[in-house]
Amino acid sequence: MTSPRQSPQSLPIYVQIAELLTRDIVAGRLIDGERLPPERDMAAELGVSVGTLRKSLRDMGEKGLIESVQGSGNYVRAGGDTGTVYAMFRLELLEGGGLPRAQVLSVDVMDKPADLPTFGTATRATRIRRLRSLNDTIMGVEEIWLDADAGIVSEATMSESLYATYRKDLGLWIQRAEDRVSLGPVPDWAPDAYGPRPGDAVGYIERLSWSDPPAPIEFSRTWYDPARAVYVQRLK
Repeated sequence: MTSPRQSPQSLPIYVQIAELLTRDIVAGRLIDGERLPPERDMAAELGVSVGTLRKSLRDMGEKGLIESVQGSGNYVRAGGDTGTVYAMFRLELLEGGGLPRAQVLSVDVMDKPADLPTFGTATRATRIRRLRSLNDTIMGVEEIWLDADAGIVSEATMSESLYATYRKDLGLWIQRAEDRVSLGPVPDWAPDAYGPRPGDAVGYIERLSWSDPPAPIEFSRTWYDPARAVYVQRLK
């Protein structure tokens, strides 16, 4: 397991724990019927209090993902509601799962460049560039463009989950997204911490995202290191 962290951009610790465990269930790293370690052991491994861990497990129990048996322990129930804050984040560690994390590199409001696809109704957008990790493994860089007519996001109130930020700050819910996955060259603004150098060919995702209007209101592109992460789409 990875240790959650608390910073101005981080999700609440109990949410991070629930996200981590849920993604491990979805990836098959935690299997149906598996008994989790004792709560004190889990809390110590995660570096959190037992109370915080129990809050995470209660939330997962309400979704049918964890069953607490008095005197026996906590058991995984894979048939529950696996919808999470990161339900639309498709990158995982090679071994599966991993808690998504993000470090903001820059936030700018600017005119939309001509090379972007058509999205939104404004000529300007907020551009957000971030370094992405799964657990503590740096595996990608991303560039997100949110149409100015959908609202302006501030780095000061931005959480690691942009979709959660949109809901909280703008009242904006992303309902669906379309991904196109291919290969692409690492952009010249990628920091040294990413690993692959500018111009190197890596995994590349282009995404258009929709809220209520018929036109997409967000465009993003992600360059991920295939030696560290894989794109996964599970069908039910």
